[in-house]
Amino acid sequence: MLRRSGRGVSPARAESRARAGAGDSEDPLEPAQEARVRAVLALGGVPQTDLLDGVQQVRLRLLERAATGREAPRDVSAWAAVVASNWAMDWHRSRRRQERVGERLVALRQAPAVVEGAEESRVLSLTVAQGLDELSDLQRQVVVLRFYADLSVRGIADELGIPEGTVKSRLHGAVRALRARLHEDEVV
Repeated sequence: MLRRSGRGVSPARAESRARAGAGDSEDPLEPAQEARVRAVLALGGVPQTDLLDGVQQVRLRLLERAATGREAPRDVSAWAAVVASNWAMDWHRSRRRQERVGERLVALRQAPAVVEGAEESRVLSLTVAQGLDELSDLQRQVVVLRFYADLSVRGIADELGIPEGTVKSRLHGAVRALRARLHEDEVV
């Protein structure tokens, strides 16, 4: 798309125009909801380069839901967090986990220590990230939804369509595994 002066349209403006041209509708995700979706994706192990794809998939699912005439979710923020968590699980299935751990190690080696205690914090963060990678997809999903998306056990059960007892069981197993990992690596 070109302006009359012959110069190209900036990507941000093109995206804005594309949104405006698509039925003149507003963004289905509020900024706080988008930030939560990004956090769920990032904590689910999706790399920075793929976060925008995940956010766009959540938007697309919300728009598809509206286009098919289904009513909006009761809690769009919780619904979006679950969709993001599912997308992260799908992403994990398509990528090898060891590649991600290697990328994280490289990034941690390149990050300079800025404050006192930063090294311990990086070690703890890496250990938790590796621990999350070692969990099953279902365990990782409930951990991210509970502790990072801040959904209640009942909220997770409702959104995933599973009994509360199943959520509690998965959380219990996941937390035990993470604790064991932290103690094994002598981080705590």
